Amino acid sequence: MGGEDKVENGHAKKEEEEEMMMTVERVFESKEVPSWRQQLTLRAFMVSFVLSILFSFIVMKLNLTTGIIPSLNVSAGFLGFFFIKTWTKVLEKSGMLQVPFTRQENTVIQTCVVASSGIAFSGGFGSYLFGMSKRIAIQSGSTPGADDYKDPSLSWIIGFLFIVSFLGLLAVVPLRKIMIIDFKLTYPSGTATAHLINSFHMPEGAKLAKKQVKALGKFFSFSFLWGFFQWFYTAADSCGFASFPTLGLKAFENRFYFDFSAMYVGVGMICPYIVNISLLLGGILSWGLMWPLIEKKAGDWYSADLKPSSMHGLQGYRVFISIAMILGDGLYNFCKVLRRTLFGLYHQIRDKNSLPRVVNGSPTESSQLSFDDQRRTSLFLKDQVPTSFAVGGYIVIAIISIITLPHVFHQLKWYHILVMYLAAPTLAFCNAYGCGLTDWSLASTYGKLAIFVIGAWAGASHGGVLAGLAACGVMMNIVSTASDLTQDFKTGYLTLASPRSMFVSQVIGTAMGCVISPCVFWLFYKAFKDLGLSTSAYPAPYASIYRSMAMLAVEGFSSLPKNCLALCYGFFAASIVVNAIRDYVPKKYSRFIPIPMAMAIPFYLGSYFAIDMCVGSLILFLWERMDKTKADAFGPAVASGLICGDGIWTLPSAILALAGVKPPICMKFLSRAANNRVDGFLNSS
Repeated sequence: MGGEDKVENGHAKKEEEEEMMMTVERVFESKEVPSWRQQLTLRAFMVSFVLSILFSFIVMKLNLTTGIIPSLNVSAGFLGFFFIKTWTKVLEKSGMLQVPFTRQENTVIQTCVVASSGIAFSGGFGSYLFGMSKRIAIQSGSTPGADDYKDPSLSWIIGFLFIVSFLGLLAVVPLRKIMIIDFKLTYPSGTATAHLINSFHMPEGAKLAKKQVKALGKFFSFSFLWGFFQWFYTAADSCGFASFPTLGLKAFENRFYFDFSAMYVGVGMICPYIVNISLLLGGILSWGLMWPLIEKKAGDWYSADLKPSSMHGLQGYRVFISIAMILGDGLYNFCKVLRRTLFGLYHQIRDKNSLPRVVNGSPTESSQLSFDDQRRTSLFLKDQVPTSFAVGGYIVIAIISIITLPHVFHQLKWYHILVMYLAAPTLAFCNAYGCGLTDWSLASTYGKLAIFVIGAWAGASHGGVLAGLAACGVMMNIVSTASDLTQDFKTGYLTLASPRSMFVSQVIGTAMGCVISPCVFWLFYKAFKDLGLSTSAYPAPYASIYRSMAMLAVEGFSSLPKNCLALCYGFFAASIVVNAIRDYVPKKYSRFIPIPMAMAIPFYLGSYFAIDMCVGSLILFLWERMDKTKADAFGPAVASGLICGDGIWTLPSAILALAGVKPPICMKFLSRAANNRVDGFLNSS
């Protein structure tokens, strides 16, 4: 009996290993991939339009209350599948179904919805655009002149968005192959969305696929229910598990804590170990060392009476040192990519052959690729968006913008716009590259850079405040749509959706957003007369912050705190040096050298999300140590489930907020001394 049990267990183990060998594209191998035109269906865009309206309301609500917008890629993919699947099931029962619903069509819906609802963020309705209004100018404590404000109007907002929202798409199209195939950037949200879409469309009979879907569903349910449970304890600001001082109150003040985010634990499981470690090191260097030391210089390096959000104080160091590191890392990698591209182009002209794929300086043989990668790469390179079209389109739209934008904002001169459009491709690459590493789009950071550069250039006497805010809008729209498109290219790569259908879907979604988002904002603006006031239910906090930064910009960089520029120069140079060392030392050493782009993000935001991501890395590391085969097979599914559940919870939580339903409990954590004061106050009353 013992021998028979051993044989049966051996067969079971062998069967399980064979199941794990069944990769995603092996499962879909028998299914024909539709052409890029067949992926763009009327029903897909009808569903996208409905979902775009829903998501735009959600993003607008978040914009005008907290200003914190989570990634909605996963939610869009999930709801797109649900709507179309319900539709096709009804048609199938009635015998009217002619075209089956494919994962490529699902990806088109997700791309279109995210592009459309993304305009609700990059359009600046809760930041730079609303910050132009007279209401916010008065709220910021100034008496604006005629050139210092521009009240919202539906006509000029829609026109402005149509002028500036398409350049970012064209800016990164020529770099799509390098970002997705050569650099193999992760794009965690895009990867999670692709896993979700693939899992929903798995053909019957694939045992491993079913197990992966089951694992995804299990952790999706856990993540969703965990988000729902946390909601009950967030009745006011700084309430709930997200404000749990897990490492102590002092560490919490310096943004070192685990905030119980299932989403970022999942992101940590998808991101490479070195990215997560780099994030944590960046948080330790900045919030653990630099900021406490600089804070002690209050009264010497900067005024001790400033508000925490003032760019004249500690916040100025956080923002500008972060920008310096991001620019140093991004520009280094841009130059590296440009060198490789020119080198490949030289060989293409010389040999009259196609541009070879280069990884780490040497051509990669297709035999070294897995079946999945071979199939995905082949189809990804099949339907290309011509580079000549992208470059030509960029030039044409740039010319139109240079002519028309000064008529919308007369404070913004043609030469300001020209300089921004010359710099935009580099910055778009920086943002898309950083997003691929860490899943963070830093569009608002680049927008702040534009505020200071253009605002200082225009000066106070020539409407520098409004010029800076308008420049922020131009830059934010370009870099935001660039990272969105590359994220969608990654999703399309993993679901075999054509890059051409991804691009067309993104263009149509962006056009939808340029109309839907202003209309949604206009409803809020007209319905709530106190919109933007600090006492309002919709205070739009970032509108005042962005206007304050623009007011600082017109005073010039000399108004920045002491030694800030010197530190920026040092960190900019350090980013370039660290990247150069990573490239030129052997791989066995370079994999331990942190990535400056990833280190820069916690400089501004804090370390809480980095701790979440490191927890995700630790879970995956321990899992790999115990059973690497299962970890490789089920790790992405578990991570996707955690990201998806938390992402989907955004929808009901936002709907509850829109309906005015507030959580019943506020769970706060106080020091012993603060608790004694509260008890004393309550007992005395």
